[in-house]
Amino acid sequence: MVILTQILVLIGVIWASAYMRARMGTALTVAGAALVLLTMFGEFKVIPWLLFGAVALLYFADDLRKDKITRPIFKMFRSVLPPMNQTEREALEAGDVWWDGELFKGNPNWKEMLAYEKPELTEEEQSFVDNQVETVCNMVSDWDINFKDKDLPQEAWDYLKKEGFWGLIIPKEYGGKGFSALAHSTIVSKLSTRSGVLGVTTMVPNSLGPAELLLHYGTEEQKNFYLPRLAKGDEIPCFALTAPKAGSDAGAIPDTGIICKGEHEGEEVLGIRLNWNKRYITLAPVATVLGLAFKMYDPDGLIGDKEDIGITVALIPTSHPGVEIGERHYPMGQAFMNGPTRGKDVFIPLSWIVGGQDYAGKGWRMLVECLSAGRGISLPSSSTATGKLAYRATGAYSVLREQFKTEIGKFEGVEEALARIAGSTYQLEATRLMTAGAVDAGVKPSVVTAIAKYHMTEAARDILKDSMDVHGGRGVIMGERNYLSSGYMSMPISITVEGANILTRNLMIFGQGAVRCHPFVFREMQAAANPNEQQGVEDFDSLFFRHIGYGLSNFIRSISMGLTSGRIVKKPVPGPTGRYYQQLTRMSSALALVSDLSMAVLGGELKRKERLSARLGDVLSYLYLSSAVLKYYEDSGRQESDLPYVEWNLKNNLHLMQKAFLEFFENLRPAWLGKVLRRVVFPYGIWYKKPSDYLDHTIVKSMFNHNELRDRLTCNIFVGDENDPVGRIENAFNKVLATKSVAQKIKKAVKEGKLAPARELEETVATALAAGILSQQEADDYLESEALRLDAIQVDEYSKEYIAGQFEEGLKSAPERAA
Repeated sequence: MVILTQILVLIGVIWASAYMRARMGTALTVAGAALVLLTMFGEFKVIPWLLFGAVALLYFADDLRKDKITRPIFKMFRSVLPPMNQTEREALEAGDVWWDGELFKGNPNWKEMLAYEKPELTEEEQSFVDNQVETVCNMVSDWDINFKDKDLPQEAWDYLKKEGFWGLIIPKEYGGKGFSALAHSTIVSKLSTRSGVLGVTTMVPNSLGPAELLLHYGTEEQKNFYLPRLAKGDEIPCFALTAPKAGSDAGAIPDTGIICKGEHEGEEVLGIRLNWNKRYITLAPVATVLGLAFKMYDPDGLIGDKEDIGITVALIPTSHPGVEIGERHYPMGQAFMNGPTRGKDVFIPLSWIVGGQDYAGKGWRMLVECLSAGRGISLPSSSTATGKLAYRATGAYSVLREQFKTEIGKFEGVEEALARIAGSTYQLEATRLMTAGAVDAGVKPSVVTAIAKYHMTEAARDILKDSMDVHGGRGVIMGERNYLSSGYMSMPISITVEGANILTRNLMIFGQGAVRCHPFVFREMQAAANPNEQQGVEDFDSLFFRHIGYGLSNFIRSISMGLTSGRIVKKPVPGPTGRYYQQLTRMSSALALVSDLSMAVLGGELKRKERLSARLGDVLSYLYLSSAVLKYYEDSGRQESDLPYVEWNLKNNLHLMQKAFLEFFENLRPAWLGKVLRRVVFPYGIWYKKPSDYLDHTIVKSMFNHNELRDRLTCNIFVGDENDPVGRIENAFNKVLATKSVAQKIKKAVKEGKLAPARELEETVATALAAGILSQQEADDYLESEALRLDAIQVDEYSKEYIAGQFEEGLKSAPERAA
């Protein structure tokens, strides 16, 4: 009995130490002290002391441990480590670990997250959004761009250049705006609510392209020459990476550059002879400077003893001899400038390599490190634009459109779709702000930006689907009035850019996150790859045994949190959201445990088990999205109106995490391990439920009237006047809301028998006016609001000549035909 008591005490000490993530030395000290006390006030028993002594000996006897235990494990680990090509290595090493690392390690420091600075626009940035961005939005018609002219109007091109839209990220010292990532995101978002083409034409020069590459890696000479010209619009940039046989697999780029001597500006110089064939290159048809990624070789050893130099990036004027810009591609539903570029035996000097000769072969790492702007800023901003526009316009339309004398927003089926739009838009805006804030803080979060790109574009796709369902025929008939069709058709473009979402979810998020975000795995891999075996063993020893302690801690924490439903976790904030932090910490610990065991059991095979790794990536993603929602709630002042939106998103995300875990356990092999993990993580079975119907109803209500939350969630979008697509809906919405009391008077009078409704609205109103039920002003306002309601739900119609593309022939809109 004494032995059992002493062993149980040791286990209790170890359990508590592991839960609290105590260091091994601290845990041994506490365990030793407990044994001493038990021995002093009880009996001396050999077995507990032997167990304690064996562990202590291994911990304190460094040389013995390293020689007898660590070295054999090190050699085995090195032998089974999956091969990694240069492209994979550079992708893993690129970028920074940020909040994703906290989420992955199982014990997030929520106070650290809440202390991140709130992202806000400066006065100058907000002024640019309110003035220059508003002005250029008023210059264009999305319908004319995509279905008539197939291009932006010339005045819009000129204005974009003149006002520095392509120099948003270029510092002021080079003539650019020097705006923040948040401003870049907000500007692109607002432009996209007016026209996807306008948004794309602005986002590309400010994301992955010559300007960003030059800022990070360019020589002083390259910066001084190109950046001022790019800022002023004297140069139009494009960047060529994708080739017919190499899309997401950059290592397969067939485009080559051979180092040789050639003639440039009348002199023989050392340079590169290039051959390339690229496609899908945005702005290529109008570009004046081409950023080009290619594989570089030095067969004659002209710059060193290495023949295969690696992926390299160069800047080439499109007017340079041999550079060919092809005809235009026609992206689905969006007529932005996009096309192929080719070159055969094009000679350029080595000085045209971005960063100069020192950066030869470093192109892939340069590109991956700069992906944060495209993946984390540009694409999420256009996705958020989709959510904001749909939230405002679809909510308003649900008030304006009536079926069976009832606003369609009051039907539960419609309400279900609207709830998804509302909840998703809140999360989109929260994630946009948090991700842009990270970039502005100087972080290049490669995993977080992959999460943002995938989940935000997918959310936008779902929002558009739901919006189209709510609008019905109003959404499918194309024309100037339609604010959904263009985005609905073009949504696959955002899904495809920066790698199709299948790739992003199945390979990138967890594939990269498991290694980079894990506190030990990447460093263990680096230690195993060290050519100096002795140094490798030294580094590996500390990492490996800390990794074991980390795994034990996650196991104990997961069991403890599962059995207590997370209630033992300390809440970082008071109030109703505190419980959600507890649940997220529980899921974070479960992710750390399951990821570790999966990597241990499957090893390199996990990389090829894409569907398994994707599900763990989903858990990491929903943890990040939930974090963004909670941060946005706090940054917005913990508004009471926001709380249902926070609850909706957190409930939904926890439910989706649970679903991902359960599907992972169901498909994990060996099957027994999946069953054990399921019991550890969810000891009481299915725990997290989807948002209730009542919660759906609660969050939808704010879409149907004027309120601070509606304005905040849809701020910085383009609405326009009553002649613009969204402006027409918004104007009618405002008038209908303003006359709701009049409508109620009429309904009440009819119900009480004081007013007999006529077939025509005008006659009913005239009768109400004559009976003194309405004043003249009320009657006039009500008739005007109902006329605007009818106008807002109309669709466009055109002559057969116009439909056939003869745009100058007999254009008539619906009101004109009715007249």
